[in-house]
Amino acid sequence: MPIFLDISVFLWYNRSMKNADVNDKLINENTTLRNRVTELETLVTYYEEQFRLAQHRRFGASSEKSVYDNAQLHMLDEVFNEAEVSASDVPEPELVEIEKHYRKRRRLIGDKLPDDLPVDVVEHTLPEDERVCPECKGTLHAMGRETRRELVIVPAQVKIREHIRYTYSCRRCENENVIVPIIKADVPVPVIKGSFASPEAIAHIMTQKFVMAVPLYRQEQEWHRQGIQLSRQTMSNWLIRCAEDYLTPIYERMKALLLKREVLHGDETTLRVINEQGKETGGKSYMWLYRTSGDTEKHIVLYDYRPDRRAAHPKDFLADFNGYLHADGYDGYHSLPEGITVVGCWAHLRRKFDEALKSMPEPSRNGSDTMRGKRYCDKLFELEKTFAGLSYEDRYERRLEKSEPLMDQFFAWADKVGREAAPKGALGKAVYYAASQRVYLERYLLDGKLEISNNRAERSIKPFVIGRKNWLFSNTAKGAKASAVIYSIIETAKENGVNPFAYLVYIFNNAPNIDIHGDADALDSLLPWAAPDSCRERIQ
Repeated sequence: MPIFLDISVFLWYNRSMKNADVNDKLINENTTLRNRVTELETLVTYYEEQFRLAQHRRFGASSEKSVYDNAQLHMLDEVFNEAEVSASDVPEPELVEIEKHYRKRRRLIGDKLPDDLPVDVVEHTLPEDERVCPECKGTLHAMGRETRRELVIVPAQVKIREHIRYTYSCRRCENENVIVPIIKADVPVPVIKGSFASPEAIAHIMTQKFVMAVPLYRQEQEWHRQGIQLSRQTMSNWLIRCAEDYLTPIYERMKALLLKREVLHGDETTLRVINEQGKETGGKSYMWLYRTSGDTEKHIVLYDYRPDRRAAHPKDFLADFNGYLHADGYDGYHSLPEGITVVGCWAHLRRKFDEALKSMPEPSRNGSDTMRGKRYCDKLFELEKTFAGLSYEDRYERRLEKSEPLMDQFFAWADKVGREAAPKGALGKAVYYAASQRVYLERYLLDGKLEISNNRAERSIKPFVIGRKNWLFSNTAKGAKASAVIYSIIETAKENGVNPFAYLVYIFNNAPNIDIHGDADALDSLLPWAAPDSCRERIQ
């Protein structure tokens, strides 16, 4: 009997152990499946965010302007403890009903003809023999008139300018002397020797491509429609030649002046160069941009072409610069020398919260952490608007009083949210960017001359981005460098209120006839702010 008991106990124990192993295995499998389900749910949420964001980028407005309903505004006011919330003891004003009325819809776009345009007057009168009254046969007189104005556009006129240079000699010396003096009339040096290019033609081609974003092949078609056989290769040669001979010295002079400033802005964007040595066709090259800030009246905007995005490029360009540089979160700016203090951009951070909002279902946006994060950024920008008219010293003090406490509150909130948000989610990326860039984002508080964002550089690089959509690429690195110089001259002219076409004509008329390489004063006379008033007038 004890033997059978021992066997039954053994069998029971063996079955129990097997069941335990099975249970443990099932528990492990269940845990694994649960983790997998959680992982897939997170992945689906991420893909849904990316899908909604892609749909918005394709079909929605690109504006980052905040639009809140009344409930959301009330919630946000409570967050920031504004005066309207704390002043609860003040009685509300009495509401008075007013009579309903109607008004015309305001026109959003005001079309208006300039007052200083030349006016051709066309009078429509009755002939003398028709000025007879049909009733009494008396003479009619003008009792009033009606006026209708029309905008008349005359297409660009093309003509040939022929320079005839006369040579003079003395008749008496020809008859009596062995030596006959010969004197030639002065004639301006051509912009390109041996070419029929004129300053106006080159300036027109440049402004068409680099201001109006018209590629050379389209300009070639327009020339052909006017009966002029001017190839895109010839136009390209003209642009490169003039950029090297006349615009590059001006570019280098402006660069020297730019690097003496205390505050600069920097940005970069991609560019495709077809025949780039050592790079496959279709590889990315980069156009870097550096410009002055709002602390000067003589604005300078410079483009710098480079074959890649290495951090050595801004370090090389800014080798002689000491001061503040506004930039985005690219790490290449963070390895600059100690004399350069990089200042972060709150517009980039706000954009990440804005994208996170757009990736969310609309009903879940109000009251969300994403909305709260964007509103923190909006509030800092609202404060900057109130500081806009202050001196640099007063702005510095007001920022320390108002902006710094709000900024500290934001980073404390972002740190808390960052521990809970999904790292790969849109909100997680936004708060991670805030944490990683905090040391740079806080630096605009260091000086009243600094700005809260790098929007100034983004606005200046936008003309290049728009042009790139039309002409798509540069054929050679030489052409890309020439484009950088031409864009720099044109955008600097625009920033200083100078007409690009008139300014380029002024340069190409004068630069060939002065020493722009050895005479610093002559070179300075070609800078945009030294251009004559005729370069600031609208072309008639």
